[in-house]
Amino acid sequence: MYKIVRKKELNPTVTLMDIEAPLIAKKAEPGQFIIFRAFEDSERVPLTIADFDREKGTVTIIFQIVGGATMELNSLNEGDSLHDFVGPLGKPSETEGLKKVAVVGGGVGCAIAYPIAKKLHNMGCEVHSIVGFRNKDLVILEDEFKAVSSKLCMMTDDGSYGTKGLVTNALEELIKDGNQYDEVIAIGPVIMMKFVCLLTKKYDIKTIVSMNPIMIDGTGMCGGCRLTVGGETKFACVDGPDFDGHLVDFDEAMHRGTMYRDFETHAREASCNLLNKEVK
Repeated sequence: MYKIVRKKELNPTVTLMDIEAPLIAKKAEPGQFIIFRAFEDSERVPLTIADFDREKGTVTIIFQIVGGATMELNSLNEGDSLHDFVGPLGKPSETEGLKKVAVVGGGVGCAIAYPIAKKLHNMGCEVHSIVGFRNKDLVILEDEFKAVSSKLCMMTDDGSYGTKGLVTNALEELIKDGNQYDEVIAIGPVIMMKFVCLLTKKYDIKTIVSMNPIMIDGTGMCGGCRLTVGGETKFACVDGPDFDGHLVDFDEAMHRGTMYRDFETHAREASCNLLNKEVK
C-alpha cells in the first residue's frame, strides 16, 4: 500500500499528491510515469511523474479529475493509501548536451513539462518556458516554472491572466526575436502538440513531445498505447512516452483517443453515484 503524505488542490479540477514510494523515488527520472489503482477493483491508469524526492522517498503526481478512476483517486485523503502504484515506467527524457531549450506546456500537461524544465535548469541549460491555460482559474505551477526558467511566458485563451493567445503565438515570437533553441519540448493536449510541431518544422527546430494514449499494462504487451511514428508502430509505454514530434501521426492519435469517450462518461457517472452514496 502506498500512503498519501500530502494532498493539495491546485485548481478546482486538478489535484497534487505526494505518494510514499521510496523504491520508485530512488530510480525515477523526468519523463517517466507510474500506473496506479486507487482501490482493488479500480481501473489501471498511467500518470507521468510530476516530481520526486529521493531523500523523503516520495513521488509527486498531478492529475485532472475527468473520469471514474481519477474521481476515485481524488476521494482519498492524506493518510489514506493507494492499492497499486507501479513504476517508474517508460524511458526518461533525454536532456544531455542541451544548452538552450523552449519547454511548452498546455493545461495539466504542465505537470509533465515542469520536472523536465527543472532538470534542464539544474544542468545549467537556459530554459524558456511557455505555459498555456484556458483561463486564470486553471493556472498551475506558476511559481515552480518561474524558479527554473530564465524566461516564462504565461498564456491564457481568454486573456484573464498573462498574455491572451496560444502557446504557439509566444513560441513563434521568441523564435523571431532571434532565440536559437537546441530543442523544443512540447507537452499538453494532442492538438496543441500537433500545432507546436507544425510551427517548429517550419523553422527546422527539433521537437520532442510526450504522448499519453490509452494504456493498460505499461509493458508493451496489450498494444493499447500504440502510435504511428515515422510510419512505424510504436508503443508509448516502452518506446516512449517521448517521441520526435515531427514524426508522430497526431491525427491518428487524436482519433484513437476518442474511441472510449462514451465508456469514460459512463464510468465517471458510475463513480460519481458510488461516491455520493458513500458520503451519505
